[in-house]
Amino acid sequence: MMRLGVIADDFTGATDIASFLVQNGMATVQLNGVPPGDETIDADAIVVSLKSRSCPAAQAVSDSLAALSWLQQQGCERFYFKYCSTFDSTAAGNIGPVTDALLEALGETQTVISPALPVNGRTVYQGYLFVMDQLLSESGMRHHPVTPMTDSNLLRLMDAQAQGKAGLIASSVLDQGADAVRQRLGELKADGVRYVVLDALHEQHLLTQGAAVQQMKLVTGGSGLAIGLARQLASGAHDKQQAQAAGAPQGKRAVVISGSCSTMTNRQVAIYRQQAPAQVVEVEACLQDPQAYALQLCDWVVQNADGELAPLLYATSDAQQLQQIQQQYGAARSSEAVEQCFAAVVRELKARDFRRFIVAGGETSGVVAQTLGVRAFYIGPVISPGVPWVRDTEQPISLALKSGNFGDENFFARAQTEFPL
Repeated sequence: MMRLGVIADDFTGATDIASFLVQNGMATVQLNGVPPGDETIDADAIVVSLKSRSCPAAQAVSDSLAALSWLQQQGCERFYFKYCSTFDSTAAGNIGPVTDALLEALGETQTVISPALPVNGRTVYQGYLFVMDQLLSESGMRHHPVTPMTDSNLLRLMDAQAQGKAGLIASSVLDQGADAVRQRLGELKADGVRYVVLDALHEQHLLTQGAAVQQMKLVTGGSGLAIGLARQLASGAHDKQQAQAAGAPQGKRAVVISGSCSTMTNRQVAIYRQQAPAQVVEVEACLQDPQAYALQLCDWVVQNADGELAPLLYATSDAQQLQQIQQQYGAARSSEAVEQCFAAVVRELKARDFRRFIVAGGETSGVVAQTLGVRAFYIGPVISPGVPWVRDTEQPISLALKSGNFGDENFFARAQTEFPL
């Protein structure tokens, strides 16, 4: 019997949580969107990746409810709404509206809010979300082109976009263990608190959270809570190493594609440009003659594909450059043009026998996977926390899909040198 159904609001976020579930003992399959028909999947957990992080809230709700319904048909009884560890959303949503819709559909009146992932520097203290040693609102996320995060208080963020009341369980309660957390959850529920923000400063807090909420029908958070929850729910029936081997990378020809403009991806691109051939993707060229430009980029990739490290195509830019691009071409228009260009490039590279794709950025990863026709994949060995290699279940294609701020500065090279072609 499957134990957990995960609804993730973007592609790399889905891969992120799937990797932690596998690492902590749950055999996991990830799907790109809600499958059609009556297909049955045998796994401890199924992760359905949506593209619902920054679409209109009504669409995010509709897509999430469709995923919930399909997971219920698969026999899931517990559910996890996965969003980014930097709580990417606006005052209009989408985290609050989706959480409300899932609670209502399940007939529940309370859930938890836990975006923390301490291993990647995301911690919550007194309800405030930190990125490394900075408040969220003082980090690079304040310049996010779609969901600029200008408030770090998770209770205020939920109050702004959801229908109920938010409350807090502080780290001092988590230090007392799971029983204390469960007791406090009950007290807050009696007071009408619908969303309970959980502090987390280190992994033990995540383990305590998992033990405390394992009976909840719905939890919400980043991938960190999955560490504690998986250890409670894992059956031990599947071998972790065997499960990871199923997703080990294959194929000889590789390319690196970066569409994220996060602070970490900017650093990763800057370093990789010193190590391997790199070509910037120009927005103006994407707009003027997208098909011809995509073929030109493909030819460049092929010409530079025989080196020690794979060639890089990047639309990554810093905050100032990004602002100039958006002012000149429009935020939505420029973003869509680059995504369409990447899609055309990937389609052509697949036809030219490229089989490994290393991708930075949630939106870009979703575009790449969709273009390649990836419907479901096995989770493989971890490159960096939350970023595994994955392999398509139906075709010889391997992907490393990285959320913008994940991975160390040398991520692109390590994805290749630690798992050589």
